[in-house]
Amino acid sequence: MSTKTDATTSSKFDTIKWLLVMVLLGTGIFGFYTFAEYSLLLRVVILLGIVGISIFIALQTDKGRRTKDFLQQTHVEVRKVVWPTRQETLQMTGIVLIMVLLVAIIIWGLDSFLFWLVRLFTGQGG
Repeated sequence: MSTKTDATTSSKFDTIKWLLVMVLLGTGIFGFYTFAEYSLLLRVVILLGIVGISIFIALQTDKGRRTKDFLQQTHVEVRKVVWPTRQETLQMTGIVLIMVLLVAIIIWGLDSFLFWLVRLFTGQGG
């Protein structure tokens, strides 16, 4: 029974945190455009600070922690990828370009043939 109460309390706090994040971001964006007479550098630094604080608050929620874990696991998986060498990349790119050119020529030929056939049947050919 207490786990349900804890989950509800956690959910309420998460909702409050997300509302705070939205209010902070909205205020930051509003302030960025409202105080246009101030230096752009100053406004960008303040906006980045607000975004950083918002991210910190968002990471304190359950969904934020799950997102952070997902990004960390993604980083680990990307490091496991065996990337092709430069030579392999160039060879595969060349093959793809040749195949695209070949298919384009085939489609152009088919289109020309069908155009000729339609002109023949409609009597528009000279």
